[in-house]
Amino acid sequence: MTARHEEIADELRRAIDREEYTVGSLLPAETDLAAHYGVSRGTVRQAVATLTAEGLIGSRQGARRVVLASRRSQSFAELRSFAQWANAMGREATGHVVTQEYRPATKEDAIRLQLTAGTPVLHVLRVRGLDGEPVLLERTVYADWISPAVEAIEPECPSVTQRLYDDTGLVFAYGEHVIDAVSAGAQDAELLGIRRTSPLLRVRRVTTTREGRPVEWSDDRYRSDAVSFSVHNSIDNNALARKTAD
Repeated sequence: MTARHEEIADELRRAIDREEYTVGSLLPAETDLAAHYGVSRGTVRQAVATLTAEGLIGSRQGARRVVLASRRSQSFAELRSFAQWANAMGREATGHVVTQEYRPATKEDAIRLQLTAGTPVLHVLRVRGLDGEPVLLERTVYADWISPAVEAIEPECPSVTQRLYDDTGLVFAYGEHVIDAVSAGAQDAELLGIRRTSPLLRVRRVTTTREGRPVEWSDDRYRSDAVSFSVHNSIDNNALARKTAD
């Protein structure tokens, strides 16, 4: 049988996910929560402690606690694929390969993927969507050793990360992300259904195996009206989070 404080913690999680308590807002005071759920303040404290440990709420502001994040946020402290992030917030991830071709590794490819310049590497341009709406362009270059497995994946596969794990056992273990803003070019605008020069959030990333072997590097461009990034700072944690735009 589930303990009452666990039930309350789960109800509060769902309320935060539904944005009844938005990021930056305050939870009701413990006395108010205790009255609402018909339990003692001690039971409420246990539920609150659970959410604090999960990083969803922070320290007290007077008699109340601030909401730091929801399960709809994607923390970059935890490596997740686009599809895993979408699924975690109850959305359907879609994917479509626009172009896919081998090219000789450029100097930049060679540095990022730790290869010899000129090595054939697979370039993939993919449109990603949330519930069918295009929100992200991925321009990904795959290392030569994993390129054949990527090439064999069907163009509409919603999660390349999961498929590579299923087919080869590959685990994307570490990622480095550099984030900035760019204007949409003609191809970006056409594929994302936006106006040319519209602002896009760009994430350039390199992903490696547990052993540090580079798998891919990518230039990802998000529609700024569909996805945003937020940073939650504390003395214990500086987590960058990806979330749907308000």
